[in-house]
Formats: sequence, C-alpha cells, structure tokens
Amino acid sequence: MKASDVRAMTVDQLDDEVLKLKKEQFNLRFQRATGQLENTSRVRVVRRDIARILTIARQKRLGDEPKLAAAKPKTEGAAAARVKPKATAKRRAPVKSRSKPNPKNRAKAKKSKK
Repeated sequence: MKASDVRAMTVDQLDDEVLKLKKEQFNLRFQRATGQLENTSRVRVVRRDIARILTIARQKRLGDEPKLAAAKPKTEGAAAARVKPKATAKRRAPVKSRSKPNPKNRAKAKKSKK
C-alpha cells in the first residue's frame, strides 16, 4: 500500500485498515509456525504497512501531516555550491608487507633464482 493511498483515507478508515492488517499478521505468524506459509515476504510487507498507516494516522490526529512538496525550481548557484571540486591525490608508495615470509616460499624462490 502506498503512502499516497493511505493519506487519502480518514482516521477511522486507517484504524479499520490497521485492524485488518493485524489480523492478517496474526494469521501469517500461525502459517509460518505450522510451515504452511508460502510467501514469506508478505510478513515483512504487512509489518511495514501497519507501521506506515500508524504513522500517518498519528500525523493526522496531531495535525502534523506533511503537505505535498511542490516542485522547487533549482538555481544553478545553489547546485554549483554543493558540488565539491575533486582533490588531486598524490600516489602513495606501496606499503611493504608486515607479515612474516613463508619459509616454504622462500626456499622455492631461491631454487628458481639459480
């Protein structure tokens, strides 16, 4: 369920929807416990839908519902100010290995040099 669909509902409709989703969540838990659940991703979707609806219902009750954002015209100065110039990094010398050399590899290296 999309947030735009949820925002179009009234608070009473949201409460009914939460109740319906909680019942579905309960049934999904039982299906999972008995090994009958085929679509395991549905548990996650239902849980997130409940959270989304509860959040929007709370916003509506408090009057804090965000208004739809209008498209703001972007100015070139603001966009250019956010872009940082790339720093030219100097190359570092390779770091020498700090691990002890393997004695077997050392013996092989001596043989190959001869």
